[in-house]
Amino acid sequence: MAGCRGSLCCCCRWCCCCGERETRTPEELTILGETHEEEDEILPRKDYESLDYDRCINDPYLEVLETMDNKKGRRYEAVKWMVVFAIGVCTGLPVAAGSGIPEIKCYLNGVKVPGIVRLRALLCKAFGVLLSVAGGLFVGKEGPMIHSGAVVGAGLPQFQSISLRKIQINFPYFRSDRDKRDFVSAGAAAGVAAAFGAPIGGTLFSLEEGSSFWNQGLTWKVLFCSMSATFTLNFFRSGIQFGSWGAFQLPGLLNFGEFKCSDSDKKCHLWTAMDLGFFVVMGIIGGLLGATFNCLNKRLAKYRMRNVHPKPKLVRVLESLLVSLVTTVVVFVASMVLGECRQISSSSQDGNDSFLLQVTSEDANSSIKNFFCPNETYNDMATLFFNPQESAILQLFHQDGTFSPITLALFFVLYFLLACWTYGISVPSGLFVPSLLCGAAFGRLVANVLKSYIGLGHIYSGTFALIGAAAFLGGVVRMTISLTVILIESTNEITYGLPIMITLMVAKWTGDFFNKGIYDIHVGLRGVPLLEWETEVEMDKLRASDIMEPNLTYVYPHTRIQSLVSILRTTVHHAFPVVTENRGNEKEFMKGNQLISNNIKFKKSSILTRAAEQRRRSQSMKSYPSSELRNMCDEHVASEEPAEKEDLLQQMLERRYTPYPNLYPDQSPSEDWTMEERFRPLTFHGLILRSQLVTLLVRGVCYSESQSSSSQPRLSYAEMAEDYPRYPDIHDLDLTLLNPRMIVDVTPYMNPSPFTVSPNTHVSQVFSLFRTMGLRHLPVVNAVGEIVGIITRHNLTYEFLQARLRQHCQTI
Repeated sequence: MAGCRGSLCCCCRWCCCCGERETRTPEELTILGETHEEEDEILPRKDYESLDYDRCINDPYLEVLETMDNKKGRRYEAVKWMVVFAIGVCTGLPVAAGSGIPEIKCYLNGVKVPGIVRLRALLCKAFGVLLSVAGGLFVGKEGPMIHSGAVVGAGLPQFQSISLRKIQINFPYFRSDRDKRDFVSAGAAAGVAAAFGAPIGGTLFSLEEGSSFWNQGLTWKVLFCSMSATFTLNFFRSGIQFGSWGAFQLPGLLNFGEFKCSDSDKKCHLWTAMDLGFFVVMGIIGGLLGATFNCLNKRLAKYRMRNVHPKPKLVRVLESLLVSLVTTVVVFVASMVLGECRQISSSSQDGNDSFLLQVTSEDANSSIKNFFCPNETYNDMATLFFNPQESAILQLFHQDGTFSPITLALFFVLYFLLACWTYGISVPSGLFVPSLLCGAAFGRLVANVLKSYIGLGHIYSGTFALIGAAAFLGGVVRMTISLTVILIESTNEITYGLPIMITLMVAKWTGDFFNKGIYDIHVGLRGVPLLEWETEVEMDKLRASDIMEPNLTYVYPHTRIQSLVSILRTTVHHAFPVVTENRGNEKEFMKGNQLISNNIKFKKSSILTRAAEQRRRSQSMKSYPSSELRNMCDEHVASEEPAEKEDLLQQMLERRYTPYPNLYPDQSPSEDWTMEERFRPLTFHGLILRSQLVTLLVRGVCYSESQSSSSQPRLSYAEMAEDYPRYPDIHDLDLTLLNPRMIVDVTPYMNPSPFTVSPNTHVSQVFSLFRTMGLRHLPVVNAVGEIVGIITRHNLTYEFLQARLRQHCQTI
């Protein structure tokens, strides 16, 4: 406790020193998570919490394992599979819930973003996205399915909601961040699968875009959930639209149709090897257009953050109404003034009669718009603007008529600007379909130019429209693996795999040269400490000791209630190292104070030495039937124990740590302490979470100083996780009934074996361990078992590492 209060004093003085804005260095701004005024850069905020994917293997958890036989284990797995199936079924129902992809990406990356998986968010965005799409805004309804699936995945396994507090169901399973994050991964994948009819693409999306921890079992569960969502949506859509229940004719909300040449034309090819060169160029252009889109949208988002969001909510509503009004006027005027009346014919007007498709006669031609044009003609601009976005995409993919290059160019420019302006306003919206439509217009424009001006009459316009859609969407969102599979599954044409993959890779490389993807940009604008897949090579100049936080707030294995309450109410940390101090004359302390005696006894019992381990193994060998082994064990033990039965480890501690002060846990630090006294050696024993300490205090788990620690009440695993995920706040609790002098033994509930690193570990290894295992806290422990610091997510952000690297270079 003394070290805790000492670190608090240091932190308070440091914060006071940083109180003046003009005295802060760029490194301090990075650590605080504020905005650098000169560069106008938003730095990661420190008020975001991390999810704890590491399993806490404490005594209550081990008790559950001991009582769980093979039958109960199989039952638990069966329950998990049934919940996964239920998530897929619920996500497959046609319900939209806003985009939310940046926030879901953060959640899968291990950041707890408040409110994104609440039932209230699902309901509000469901109605909002219906109205925004029906109102004619350039937003998509397929993207919001990802958020809807994540909300279902987060809430359904809990069988509870804060919005429905009165409904209480006793379901003690899946009460941890680990289980919840797995279900959110499955729900997000199911959302993609339901939107595009792409279960494999949804699984890869969840893997590529967020989840840092992945295993074979999770892969099967996520794929099963995606399949369930796809076929559930297919079942209901086919039955409602065609009346053929069980026929499975509509796999997803967005259907690209069937790309197929006419059987009568044997020379027809969807694409040839010569077209790959054009696809590469289209990928480069798509990357440039995507980078431009992201740059403009980022500037608009910053403007909204400074001038719109701080003002009353009515201003946001007025902005949305302004965007809707401008969109309506532009669409109407452009269709009337800039549209061209073209002749309707049963065959293609561009010389490709063989490229008639099954979807053409039923879907594409039935949605053409006359819009003030004479009979037997259609307005090509109105056909693109006044149809639903999905129908417009089908027009560009499969229309047997033509669109003039001027119409396509004007439509692309207008749609590009309006979609960029719309994304980010205060309405639920998606970006997938608008990007696909804008890119399809770009691809169809390229095909028309190649046919009309270069004379390449053999090319297939639908293929170029599809490649253009992939190029622009890839340039905006910068996805490669999952987007390739999603587009292949949506087209039902495996031959498009190679050109789509090449186009997406080129678009991503080109766009990454200028800025990040649109989702990463909005994550950065929110200041979320997102961890990338790996660090830069130059970061290996730093070690764990260079980035760790040495000011520790810790607890002892046996701590008084008054000390725990003081720590919890005066700090915001979510985990505390459990430590013991190294003393020179511990035997004298053990005689005078029961609390210190318990702490010292715990330290002795938990420290493993070679001699003690050999003694334990020798004792276990006595169970062998051979009398020779028993005699040898007796002789070995007798020769090991000294005459005075002194502990060799105790002698080593007395010789090593004599210069350090011997402090009681309740003794306050002195301002006259030296650096060695303030940061004295602390033997590390484990980690205890804030939520666990609060639960122990609420349930009165403690014992008096006159009693043994074994008299302390024991809590089961279900009781410890009963309040998950909303544990009580220490400031809202009435602890007047607890005796502040009572002692809490935290050792049965702490995590005794968390992941740790050495102070000399390189940053790339620290980063890989932290991200791959989904950690929340990573203690730094030296070679003799002393904790010297702790690493959290904020110590591994790009901005923090860059600041520490600059400090390191200046020091050298």
